Amino acid sequence: MFDKNVALKMNEFDRRRFMGQVASSMLGVTAAPLAANALDADKAGSSSRKQVIYLFMTGAMSHVDTFDPKPGSEVQGDTKVINTRTSGVKFGEYMKKLAGLSNDLAILRGMSQETGAHGPGQYLMRTSYKEIATTSHPGLGSWVQRLGGRISKKLPASVSIGGKGGSPGYLGAKYAPVPVGDPNQGLQNVKMPSYLKEDHFDRRLRLTASIDQNFRALAQNNQHVNGYDDLYREAVGLMKSDGLKAFDLNEEDDSVRDKYGRNRLGQGCLLARRLVESGVRFVEVISGGWDMHRGVFDSMANKGPEMDNAVGSLLEDLKQSGMLKNTLVVIGTEFGRKPNINVNVGRDHHPAAFSTVLAGAGIQGGQVYGQTDSDAFYVEDQSVSVQDFNATIAKAIDLPYEEEILSPTGRPFTISNGGTPIKEIVG
Repeated sequence: MFDKNVALKMNEFDRRRFMGQVASSMLGVTAAPLAANALDADKAGSSSRKQVIYLFMTGAMSHVDTFDPKPGSEVQGDTKVINTRTSGVKFGEYMKKLAGLSNDLAILRGMSQETGAHGPGQYLMRTSYKEIATTSHPGLGSWVQRLGGRISKKLPASVSIGGKGGSPGYLGAKYAPVPVGDPNQGLQNVKMPSYLKEDHFDRRLRLTASIDQNFRALAQNNQHVNGYDDLYREAVGLMKSDGLKAFDLNEEDDSVRDKYGRNRLGQGCLLARRLVESGVRFVEVISGGWDMHRGVFDSMANKGPEMDNAVGSLLEDLKQSGMLKNTLVVIGTEFGRKPNINVNVGRDHHPAAFSTVLAGAGIQGGQVYGQTDSDAFYVEDQSVSVQDFNATIAKAIDLPYEEEILSPTGRPFTISNGGTPIKEIVG
């Protein structure tokens, strides 16, 4: 028998852990975390059908070596500079494919923030808020799901590929992105074990419902607890759904996989393309290795072409299919790197100036917004805050960037924390 007070006071984490343990031990599966996203059906079919692929270069991507080079200056170092298709706009030498797509890109060279620590910087970029102990703020994927709802009834609203992405924060686990650690492996733990036949599986479902009957009766007014009936139904439906094929890169020809690059970022971008094609609204692809305190030029010779090829292939495919019109592609990072080269031939942390990129979903491409000084050290014109950047993302995908959502403590928050969309980019 369940204790009534325990049933009513159980927090979200405890409820999820309890139900997950039941699912694992009695049902033989661990699909429950994925199915939690399927509960957000209240806004399915929302008027906004726009989607997001957010490519996060963790570790702090060097703006001087990528999208804000300073040709002829001492700070440029060994990275050469190339022309793009956009008159007067130059990129670092490893951005060859993206240089050919520059008329589709909005390059934000005026990004600036105050923190030079990786964790807080990434947190700010994903949430629009500074990291504090008293409040866990939702990441962009969770905000997009909360404000825009789902597109697919089979697949989750938000997926994170390649590492730890944004958290659902105070919105709760229902809005957590589904994690995919390795894009080559796809979504794990969603298939019925070979030893478990379907009739036995159904019997276990009935048994868990029987065991849980008293618990649910005692907590009948708790919407979080009651929602797990729907969660199980969605989990079982997902396990039997052909929608899972969207997570399987083996469905792609080898030539396509080779085109994107046989690395985590390349295959992550390909998986992201497959997911948005299937109706996932927000996909974050995480690429580490950008913390180049040592040997920045040797590191860029590897990371630069990897990113250029992966992102360029993604944009080309989205353009060819016509999906780029309604899919926003973001290249983000937590801050930039110091223009001056240190004693280890590297670049150190530099939050005062960095670059991001937007493409698709009606973004006005073929332009640079923001200008740094001759050494790429400070922003001289058209400075862009993280809040403005996230407001621009929200505006581009037709979400109400000023709409307030109350936290459990009653405090109002918005997706952009008061940011203003850049009209030159989104109109």
